[in-house]
Amino acid sequence: MSAQVELFTPGVMAQYAEVCAWSLARAHARSGDPALITGYLGRSDVFDRAIADFSFQYADQTEADHATPMKAVRVGKLEILTEEAA
Repeated sequence: MSAQVELFTPGVMAQYAEVCAWSLARAHARSGDPALITGYLGRSDVFDRAIADFSFQYADQTEADHATPMKAVRVGKLEILTEEAA
């Protein structure tokens, strides 16, 4: 069984996405043994710095990815439908 997302209204789709995101985040947060992870990472800040670097690069890529369709909207090649218009 799977959700019939093609039948969802924009509001229901937003709620569905929120539930999916919450479930995924919870599953990831509960994976791994904290003591083992701490022992593996040690006391240095190498991992912390790597995660911070990755986070900044990911944010930059996300902004760039968002800019592409927004440019298409500005030049009239792509239309945005709001929930009110749907």
